[in-house]
Amino acid sequence: MPSKLACLGHSEASPPQPTAQGHLQPEGRMLKGQLPHAGQDLVPHPGSLPSNGCQGPEKSPVPPLSLPAGIGNEDPQAKAKPFTPKPPTRPRLERALSLDEKAWRRRRFRTSHEDLATRSGTSPSRGSLQDEAPQPPTHTGSPPCLSTSLQEIPTSRRAQGSTGGGPSSWGHCISGMISTSLDLLHRDGASAGSTTRLPAADQKAASNPPWTANPTGKSRLQSRLFRAHSSLGPGRPPSPLACDAKPSFSLLAPIRAKDVRSRSYLEGSLLASGALMGADELARYFPDRSMAVFVATWNMQGQKELPPNLDELLLPAEADYAQDLYVIGVQEGCSDRREWEVRLQETLGPRYVTLYSTAHGALYMSVLIRRDLIWFCSEVESSTVTTRIVSHIKTKGALGVSFTFFGTSFLFITSHFTSGDGKVSERLLDYSRTVQGLALPRSVPDTSPYRSDAADVTTRFDGVFWFGDFNFRLNGGRVAVEAILKQDLGEKVSALLQHDQLTQEMKKGSIFKGFQEPDIHFLPSYKFDIGKDSYDTTSKQRTPSYTDRVVYRSRHKGDICPVKYSSCPGIKTSDHRPVYGLFRVKVRPGRDNIPLAAGKFDRELYLIGIKRRISKEIQQQQVPKDQHSSTICTVS
Repeated sequence: MPSKLACLGHSEASPPQPTAQGHLQPEGRMLKGQLPHAGQDLVPHPGSLPSNGCQGPEKSPVPPLSLPAGIGNEDPQAKAKPFTPKPPTRPRLERALSLDEKAWRRRRFRTSHEDLATRSGTSPSRGSLQDEAPQPPTHTGSPPCLSTSLQEIPTSRRAQGSTGGGPSSWGHCISGMISTSLDLLHRDGASAGSTTRLPAADQKAASNPPWTANPTGKSRLQSRLFRAHSSLGPGRPPSPLACDAKPSFSLLAPIRAKDVRSRSYLEGSLLASGALMGADELARYFPDRSMAVFVATWNMQGQKELPPNLDELLLPAEADYAQDLYVIGVQEGCSDRREWEVRLQETLGPRYVTLYSTAHGALYMSVLIRRDLIWFCSEVESSTVTTRIVSHIKTKGALGVSFTFFGTSFLFITSHFTSGDGKVSERLLDYSRTVQGLALPRSVPDTSPYRSDAADVTTRFDGVFWFGDFNFRLNGGRVAVEAILKQDLGEKVSALLQHDQLTQEMKKGSIFKGFQEPDIHFLPSYKFDIGKDSYDTTSKQRTPSYTDRVVYRSRHKGDICPVKYSSCPGIKTSDHRPVYGLFRVKVRPGRDNIPLAAGKFDRELYLIGIKRRISKEIQQQQVPKDQHSSTICTVS
């Protein structure tokens, strides 16, 4: 860039210079507008050539300063000692480090505040430069008449300033410094051959540099620049001045605007990035593509009294983490079904919601899921089968609930088969009626229709869990079973299963075709005296049996893996002990063509459970305070 000292170093006026609006303006006017103080004057140094284009109104009595180009910079109200300013060292031309945080702090252009105000003569933060009160001279190392606007640096001038002149040329030094610091800003301008200008937000930020305001100005500058460019798309890159502003995103992945515009919520591909049920969305929640499922069954025997605490059932000590999905089936449920559902919600807490709950007579089923997973569930459908038609009270039968989670379809069935030691054929008939009578799925499409069988509902789903009071007994009588129960735990369980009717029928293939059961390592769950650990001591002397069971079936081999299979001996409000199973189930990505549940859950039940949980915690905190404030039984 040609030096502006030509107007002071020669006796003839230099040619007019273009302004920001494209008009020609005499150099003398531009120099007058760029002087930092109204009272300053240019005094020629002895030995220098007289200047015709840059004359002040009159000379000041203060001795002139010794400037290399014959320029005097004086202040009428302060005395300055003669000095010989040295030109600033030429910065290292490193493109990769031109705008990093360290280089930006190191290159402090002390005259940049005046540079940005030369076009309008005013500064947004300090007002007009010509109206300022005179202050003691501050030697910035650069003559004020050589100020160059950061917004008017054409590529051609930048090239000339970087190659022409020597190290003593003030204009060439400043040109090199500015071209190095704003190299990224001129990248687009070089290709277009036009002047590069800062965006409006960057002009405002650059006109008030942080080092002239306060120590915290840089952090404010970064936050302001980031807010201005945080929503810019790929078509408009953010300003390089905001390159060191670090955004703070939430744990959720940001959603691009083009994905929202192009995403199809009706027909999404299995592997498409925009599919709500696709592989990308599944990997965010389940990187290993497997979810934890809890399945429990319990025959309440119609007792009104509920256990004071359900932690042993829903949150067993063997499980380090809570499960993703909870499905609880009840036979001969309590009279207050709503109270039972509230207790389930209260135990699991606010991180879980009741996705669906239904009943068929005395059969109850509740499905609770983590609240951040409800958006990936389809509509929940249910169906019932009554195996005892004559009875007005539906105590025997089956209740099925099905839905699709991502691309995996689930079916949960809870049943109460015919009771009696020798009624094996009636229980087999109950099973046949159930698999044929459950009309599922309805509106939710089958994930693999070519593998489905119209005569068996369990073949229409990827994962099936069947649990309940199957009422299969142990053969051999009460005396033989009690003799086995006196043995060690490992030996007696295997010996008892040899007399189990269900195990024998499953080996024959007459019931639960294609199903499996986890290994049993617990004692028979039926029949106990209520509130005791002893088996039936009444006159009927019923044989202890494994009546409460959980079996599973997967359409794809290895999709369901049992983790824990046990009972809850601590819950003694019924003659049955609850039985539960923990499973790891493989989940596959799906298509967006399923009818979504749209986050539907039982909101009223959710609020009641939270209020109860909070009230109990308050009561527990109040008890120690009451004991501490009591003075009746004080131990000193």
